[in-house]
Formats: sequence, structure tokens, C-alpha cells
Amino acid sequence: AWPCAGQSQATPLLNLTHFEMRSVLFLALAAASMMVATEAYMTGPALPTAASTRPATSAVSSLEMMRHAKKLPKLALPADQRKALLRGLTTEVIRHGRITTTLIRAKAVRGEVDKMIGLAKDGSLQARRTALGWMYDKQLVHALFEQAPERYADREGGYCRVLRTMPRKGDNAKMGIIELV
Repeated sequence: AWPCAGQSQATPLLNLTHFEMRSVLFLALAAASMMVATEAYMTGPALPTAASTRPATSAVSSLEMMRHAKKLPKLALPADQRKALLRGLTTEVIRHGRITTTLIRAKAVRGEVDKMIGLAKDGSLQARRTALGWMYDKQLVHALFEQAPERYADREGGYCRVLRTMPRKGDNAKMGIIELV
């Protein structure tokens, strides 16, 4: 409606409903805050003044996660299957002296092989029973307990090494060789 004679001309904002007025104000505030943010982004961070007592911090912070209690990889297996795999690999490494497997499995079984050789160097009855409970071959445990003390007498650890080899054909998995030293 056009104003009649003698009335002042109304601005378009005065003819808005309450909801429309709030929407316009919200959009105006959003646009103003975007302009301030854009200006701050374009000009960069403000330089610290001499009166500032806060230490300068980096504009970009790095986030690194900690590996709490992650000694062994899970090998994408449930706990019982993972334990059976490690027991089998440990038995075969000690039986053959050298096996080829995936690199992650080789690194996971390295600690178990070192434990078994450490138990064999100890030579006590409890160590023998612990090794018998872990390895699958009883005669292999007895042979290990006979030969390991003199073979590894001068070595305090690191009884096996993991070598990288070519990736496996088919799925390109990283492969490795684990062997007794």
C-alpha cells in the first residue's frame, strides 16, 4: 500500500513481520562475522606486542595419537586364532630355523621365539613346562633345551632376525623371512 498524502514514506523494513525481521538481522550478523573472519584470514595472525605475556602458539597444531598397550599387532584375528597362529609360527621357526611369512607376522612372532630361546637358556623345570605349554612339539622342546644354552651362550637377546623380501604375488603383501641367528 502506498502512503497517503501527509504520511511519511515507510521503509520496506518496517513492513516486515517479526519473523522476517529476525531473519534479516541474523543474515546481517552472519555476513558481518564472515567479513571479519575473511579479513583476519587474509591479513594473517596478529603480531604479538611487547605487553603480551602469553607465549606465541602455532596457528596449526599437530595431533598425534599415542599407542597405549599396543605391543603386538592384532593380525586381523580373534585372540584365540592369533595365539594359535603365533604358537604355530614359533614352533616352525624353531623347527626349521628359517621361514617365510608376511612381514607383520614375522615381527609379531619374533618376540615369542626370543622368549622360547630365553626359557631354553634358563633350563629350569618351570621354564621347560612353560615352553611345553606354548610349543606344539614335545620333542622339539627337548631338543631346544639341549642345544640352545651352548648355541646362544654369548648372546643376551635378539636370537632371531627379520629380513624383508619381495612382495607376495597376488595381493602384494609385504613379505619377510624370520630366521634364527
